[in-house]
Amino acid sequence: MIKFKILSKDPDTKARCGILKTSHYEVKTPNFMPVATQGSVKTLSPADLKRTGVEIIVANTYHLMLRPTSELIANMGGLHKFIGWDRAILTDSGGFQVYSLSKLIKINDHGVEFSSHLDGSKHFLSPEIVVGIQKEMGSDIAMVLDFFTSYPSQFIDARIAVERTVNWAKRSLDVKKKPHLFGIIQGATFKHLRRECTERLVELNFAGYAIGGLMIGEPSMLTNEMVYEVNQVLPEKKIHYLMGCGYPEDILEAVSLGADLFDCVLPTRNGRTGMAFTSGGKVIIKAAKYSTDNAPLDKKCNCYTCRNFSRAYLRHLFNAGEALAGRLVSYHNIHFYTKLMGMIREHIRKGTYKQFMRKISKNFDFR
Repeated sequence: MIKFKILSKDPDTKARCGILKTSHYEVKTPNFMPVATQGSVKTLSPADLKRTGVEIIVANTYHLMLRPTSELIANMGGLHKFIGWDRAILTDSGGFQVYSLSKLIKINDHGVEFSSHLDGSKHFLSPEIVVGIQKEMGSDIAMVLDFFTSYPSQFIDARIAVERTVNWAKRSLDVKKKPHLFGIIQGATFKHLRRECTERLVELNFAGYAIGGLMIGEPSMLTNEMVYEVNQVLPEKKIHYLMGCGYPEDILEAVSLGADLFDCVLPTRNGRTGMAFTSGGKVIIKAAKYSTDNAPLDKKCNCYTCRNFSRAYLRHLFNAGEALAGRLVSYHNIHFYTKLMGMIREHIRKGTYKQFMRKISKNFDFR
């Protein structure tokens, strides 16, 4: 069983810190999960992740079922053993791929038929199949198959997405010997649909709850309104996961509204293209002004990259096309996120989160 225990709350916000116990690891919350879409956080090894303090990662059901297949992963001893990671793993259901690869899919109330983006082969995903795949891979937390619409969304489309998501959630729970499942809340940017979807999923008593269908281009103010609305209804003693939330300023705000878990590709995707997250704001290391800069990426950071290499050297690596460039900046970025989450937890415990959020946000404009 996974268990979630709240250890302390901030007196001035909805922020809380706790422990999420899984069969492989105890994850401190709030926490950020690097994305390991195909069983790998791009450019970083499991040892790198541990050194930066990562406790839980996100892998993707859609991609892994196509390559190398969930059957192969199961035969190799399960996902943890296959990728050499002995801490917690959450597997996404593939719902986002249904959204992002919409030109390749046909969807109805039974599930999703799609053509593989790899070779064009035909596949079908139902709520039951998705749960079975995640059970086969042996992840600590599995997500139900959901459906959401793009932003902006018409009300009728958002209503259909809610009905389909709730019905699929019910079918997911009917699977025998299922893994620990999180329900996913939809409703686009319509408050009453978000609240309704939340209430209906709460009745089903999932192990935890995710807020999906956000962070897809809507204004931050709308995102926060939806997170606030949902967290008024979610059970306090269950984990609250805001899917796809990656900008530090958004994480800070979402924590204040009661969110516990976050994931995004930003730290590594931006790292591979030369953008570093630092305590003083973003650094585009390819810029010419860094060509003779002997300072580290972030003077307040003690990660391996910042302790050993200058901005000038990192810029040189990018200009020379060296693979090490993206690896070193990605390493720093993941370290930045784990350090930020640690500071968040510390200030929640002290009861000073609101003041901390206001102070640190002054330097955070990473968009």
